Amino acid sequence: MRLRTVDAFTDRPYSGNPAAVVLLDRGPFPDDTALRAVAAEMNLSETAFAHPLADDPGADWALRWFTPTDEVDLCGHATLATAHVLASDGRVPESGTVRFRTRSGVLTATPGPGGTLTLDFPTARLTAVDVPAALPAALGAEVTAAHVTASVHFLLAELADEKAVRELAPDLAAVSALERPAVIVTARAESAGHDFVSRVFAPGHGIPEDPVTGSAHTALAPLWSPRLGSDTLTGLQLSARTGSVRTELRGERTLLTGRAVTVLDAELLTGL
Repeated sequence: MRLRTVDAFTDRPYSGNPAAVVLLDRGPFPDDTALRAVAAEMNLSETAFAHPLADDPGADWALRWFTPTDEVDLCGHATLATAHVLASDGRVPESGTVRFRTRSGVLTATPGPGGTLTLDFPTARLTAVDVPAALPAALGAEVTAAHVTASVHFLLAELADEKAVRELAPDLAAVSALERPAVIVTARAESAGHDFVSRVFAPGHGIPEDPVTGSAHTALAPLWSPRLGSDTLTGLQLSARTGSVRTELRGERTLLTGRAVTVLDAELLTGL
C-alpha cells in the first residue's frame, strides 16, 4: 500500500509540518488497531487515512487523523497534505474542491494560485479565562492572558512578545499535566511579513512540539483578526522547522491557506 510523507504549510522540503498520508480503497476503514499501529510506526505528529466515498452526496472522501498515540478530531496540516496528494494524483473533482467527511463535519480543500491549497474549517470559539495557576511555571514564562477553545480543546496562552514565544523552553511533563491536552502560545509578530506568531505543545498526545498546526489557527484567527483590524492575516509558527499559515476569518468558518511538498513516496509492505 502506497504511503507518502508530505511537508505541509511550506514550499521547502524538510520544513513545515510532516504528515504521512495513506489513500485506501473504498471503505470501510480498517480496524482502528491497524491504523494506530501505522501512525505509531510513522511517529509523525499526524498520519492521515482517507478512502473515497461512493454514495455520499455531501463528501468525496472519508478522512481520519492519528497522532502516534491518539485519534484526533481535527487536523489542519494532515488535511492539507491529503489534499496535496490528491491534487498530485489528479484526483481532485471537476469542481476543483475536495470535500472530506470527518469527525469535525465536512471540510473542504481548494487548489489556488502558486500551488496553494485553502482549507475551510470551523472557527474555534474562544472564552477568556483566568490564567491557570500552573501555566506560567509549566511554560517557564509570564502569561499575559489565557483562553480556552470550545471545539479543538486547546488552552491558548498569550505571551508578552515574539521573543518570549521564540525562546520558550517549557517543562513538557508539567504541560502534559494541565487540564487541556494542548497549549498554544502566541504573541504579535515582529517578523516582517507576518501578523502573529505561535508555538504549540501537545505532549499528552505524544507530540512534544507540533511544527505547524493548522487547527490552532482556527483559534488564532478569531483572537488576532479583531485586534489587528483585518480578516486576512498571516501567522508564523516558530518551531524549529517553522511554517506559515494564511488565515481568513469568515464568521463561523476560517480559511487556512498554505503550500505543501512531498518528500517521501513509499510502499507500506504490511498493508492494512
